[in-house]
Order: sequence, then structure tokens, then C-alpha cells
Amino acid sequence: MAAPKSRTSHTRTRQRKAQWLGSLKSPGTTVCSNCGEVTQMHRACPECGHYRGRQAVEKKAEGEEKKGS
Repeated sequence: MAAPKSRTSHTRTRQRKAQWLGSLKSPGTTVCSNCGEVTQMHRACPECGHYRGRQAVEKKAEGEEKKGS
């Protein structure tokens, strides 16, 4: 099996971890064309329910509440 020839220094370990953390990106965001709210790409707007210029999700009015228990 492979074995390290010498111990990896603290500096080299931290540099490797810093490069990995720097490569992580936040999810892509865009502005909704209907309401102007910031949303994730390729998903319906959570505020108005529009996606690619059409109503994808029916949103209830703010006054309405769930019926039942």
C-alpha cells in the first residue's frame, strides 16, 4: 500500500483546505422577470410562482388560510 514519505506540514494542509473551500460556490441566483424577487435558477419563483414567463405554481392569496384542523 502507499504510505507517505513524510508528514504533511500544517501550512501545506491549510493551503489545501483553503483551495477546496474557495472552490465551493453558492447556488446560482437570478431575478424573477415577473415580480423582481431574487430566486434560484431553474426553479419557480417562491413569491409569485412564475417560471420562464408562465404561471408554474398556483399561489394562494395572503388572506387565505388552510381549511381543516
